[in-house]
Amino acid sequence: MKAFFSFPNPVDDAAARSVALGVVTLCVVTFVSGWAWLLVPLTYGFAARVAAGPKISPLGRLAVHVTAPRLVRWQRFVAGPPKRFAQAIGLAFSFTTLILWLSVGWLDARWVLLPLAAAASLEGFFGFCLGCAMFSGLMRLGVIPESVCLECADLSSRYATAGATLTAESS
Repeated sequence: MKAFFSFPNPVDDAAARSVALGVVTLCVVTFVSGWAWLLVPLTYGFAARVAAGPKISPLGRLAVHVTAPRLVRWQRFVAGPPKRFAQAIGLAFSFTTLILWLSVGWLDARWVLLPLAAAASLEGFFGFCLGCAMFSGLMRLGVIPESVCLECADLSSRYATAGATLTAESS
């Protein structure tokens, strides 16, 4: 059961960007059409990806099995914990929007989708993960312990993969 409720590490960046583009699409369609009921699958998708990665997320499965294999240019592996953190932030925004829709109405709730769509656009179109940047900052501040993401804390492995070395002189 523990293996089922796990998040992949590393994560294929092409799959992450594909999911982000799907989130942008859902946010824009929901915002423009006023079909607030689309918040339910949007929120479910974030909850599913936080809980179990792409295993039980329709958008995650589509990204991993259909979209990402075709986006060869975007394929590279990145650390999983910051991506899970980003999905949790997406869950917070989509769940907040859902609760606001049910309590105060769509006209006020819909504005919470804009920062979510903006962050997903940065990831999907430009490969910049805002949640990952926040994760990194929280690690530097000591809020998130280095043990959560050893790969994130130790950049020497990334330099070695790139064919460079990290020495005292270069730092």
